[in-house]
Amino acid sequence: MNDDRTIDEETTLLAHTKKKCEPTPLPKVQIGIVLLFHLCEPMTSQSIYPYISQLVSELDITGGDERKVGYYAGLIQSLFYFTEAIMVIQWSRLSDHIGRKPVLLTGLVGTSISILLFGLSRTFWTLVISRCLCGLLNGNTGVMKSALGELTDSSNRAQGFSWMPIVGATGFTLGPLVGGTFARPHEHFPRVFGGQFWQDYPYFLPCLVTSSVVCVSFIIGLLFLKETVPKWIRDRRRLPSALGNVAPVDSSPVLSRAGPLPLRKLLVYPVIISISNYMALAFLNIMLSALLPLFFAMPIHIGGLGFKPSTIGYIIGSYGAATGMFQALFFAHIVRRFGERRAFLGGVTSFILIFLLFPIMNSISRRFGVNLAVWLCIAVLVSLMTLMDMAYGCIFMYVTASSPNKCSLGATNGLSQMSVSFVRAIGPALATSLFSLSVERNLLGGYAVYVILFCISCLAIFLAARLPEKVWEEQDDGNSD
Repeated sequence: MNDDRTIDEETTLLAHTKKKCEPTPLPKVQIGIVLLFHLCEPMTSQSIYPYISQLVSELDITGGDERKVGYYAGLIQSLFYFTEAIMVIQWSRLSDHIGRKPVLLTGLVGTSISILLFGLSRTFWTLVISRCLCGLLNGNTGVMKSALGELTDSSNRAQGFSWMPIVGATGFTLGPLVGGTFARPHEHFPRVFGGQFWQDYPYFLPCLVTSSVVCVSFIIGLLFLKETVPKWIRDRRRLPSALGNVAPVDSSPVLSRAGPLPLRKLLVYPVIISISNYMALAFLNIMLSALLPLFFAMPIHIGGLGFKPSTIGYIIGSYGAATGMFQALFFAHIVRRFGERRAFLGGVTSFILIFLLFPIMNSISRRFGVNLAVWLCIAVLVSLMTLMDMAYGCIFMYVTASSPNKCSLGATNGLSQMSVSFVRAIGPALATSLFSLSVERNLLGGYAVYVILFCISCLAIFLAARLPEKVWEEQDDGNSD
């Protein structure tokens, strides 16, 4: 009998070891639908960038002063992040109670309606309302991460989350292509879009195209997406209402941990350090995203490279394509080989080299023009930005695993997205203002902005080092069903 017991124990240990070594198969269809939802947001938001400045100029918002176009265009772009920050945690907490699917579908409806209103806008205030509406009705970013976290486990989460930056990069690449190709169709495709409507609303067609993609995604989700919050959890959350004011006799740990935690109880160390790192990454990235086209477009004597819009588009498009391929081919392998923290540190550290390249490229261009050395620097820049994007997949895993329990996963992701939305609303204006201030007052030869960003990057590395080597162990809810 003792021998049998010894064999049983040994067999169990071997089975457990094998289970840990072999990742759980991913539910590819369900993850594919969630990623399709994820594609909609960057594709929709980025589609307005090619024509937003021209739209603001044509609406005569600036009173004929072209120097003010950037101010109003930046304000319109930032409004989405401000309003999203206000509501995203509410949508995420709601998804903890009613499920991910209804909240995700509601977000798609809000995105579709708001982008159509944007294309039909003829005044500044209708543009403002449409962008605010999009932010208020769309809490999908945080909820999608919660759903993806529930569709994966610790054995396959790196593989599952590796697709989020890939899909995001695809959206960031397709959005500007749609906006630039289909804006003012009466000029580019007069035989098909020569009617008066397209002349009165020259930017409606790109909005219609992106809205159609969102509508198709909505239909697919409505028909095929399965709810990721288990029914027993949703039923358990209705238990306090059924009990009324009478305390249950059985105050077991299962019941005490049944529902989502209040916001103040989410502020534990794993959540705080994970969200803080996510904010630092997003803050540096959004400032880089604002600086990059400005640096490429400004004349060399004003601190840039003097590229044409088409050249800028090709460079940014190549970055999107490179990011997608790199994430698909290498992200999961890198995380398994080096661990989540080292991979994240590698991505954050790349910011230091990225911001050092800006003054180097401008200095070479001032002396020798835009030569081969500058293009080699651009190639290195794109490669480093591709490496930097790897940090997003890592921090998504940290945030997901930091949730105190599975019932609070939506609230945790909502809190992270709310925090990130605030820094994303501040970052673009701050970065471009620092660039202008550095050039106008010749601070550190016009390069003070990069010194400041270099220092912020060093602080981000210090913060990243506070993360544990491995993501935290997931906390279940005591369910034995």
